Amino acid sequence: MDLQLKGKVVIVTGGSEGIGEGITRSLASEGAIPVIASRAVAASEQLVAELQDAGIPALFIGGDLSEPGRCHTVVEQTARRFGSIYGVVNNAGINDAIGLEKGGPDGFRSSLDKNLYHYYGLVHFALPYLKESRGAIVNISSKVALTGQGNTSGYAAAKGAQLALTREWAAELLPYGIRVNAVLPAEVMTPLYETWLKTAFKDPEAKKKEITARIPLEKRMTTKEEIADMVAFLLSPRSGHTTGQWVVVDGGYVHLDRSIT
Repeated sequence: MDLQLKGKVVIVTGGSEGIGEGITRSLASEGAIPVIASRAVAASEQLVAELQDAGIPALFIGGDLSEPGRCHTVVEQTARRFGSIYGVVNNAGINDAIGLEKGGPDGFRSSLDKNLYHYYGLVHFALPYLKESRGAIVNISSKVALTGQGNTSGYAAAKGAQLALTREWAAELLPYGIRVNAVLPAEVMTPLYETWLKTAFKDPEAKKKEITARIPLEKRMTTKEEIADMVAFLLSPRSGHTTGQWVVVDGGYVHLDRSIT
């Protein structure tokens, strides 16, 4: 299926590692022009060089999105380089374990800086270009917004707010034909996830088997490519009548009855 994304410029935050890397590669495979906004310099430069060698005019814009003015810089540099912006994928963030007992109010505020405020900032500054292109926005949230996790108040609050903003923006942007959707991953094997397993558990492999045994479909983790392909579809004109939706790509992990596992 041709997703009709060829030549469309899409900003992907955190677009060179983990799920973000998958999204960037999926968009590039459809002929879109990915702009990676990330503080991971080495990974971003390597991925952009690879895509450019393949004929994709990708761009990397470095910096910490939680810094004041950085979102505006990302949008302006993108527009200056390509002249248009079709899509925004808000993906960057970290599950930083700021809970009720760990971190306190200052830590909670910092967690929102890292996980939420740049979602708003990037869309705010990109909006004039999105109006012109009648583009699309995809917010990467998390199953934590629906289920909770424990000891991660900041991350959970940010992920829940992202879902609320998805519906709010979908309503607000109806007159401009801009669609807004969210994708919620659950258990996805990324470098960060692998690090969590190795540092949090004495037997990481046993813990991984315990987790996958509870995933209804095929008893395996979701791949970053499966998340990425859903994001590409939701950005695409092929999903032209889909807006305000929360799409949970997780093999039934969140919503199917646990008794079946």
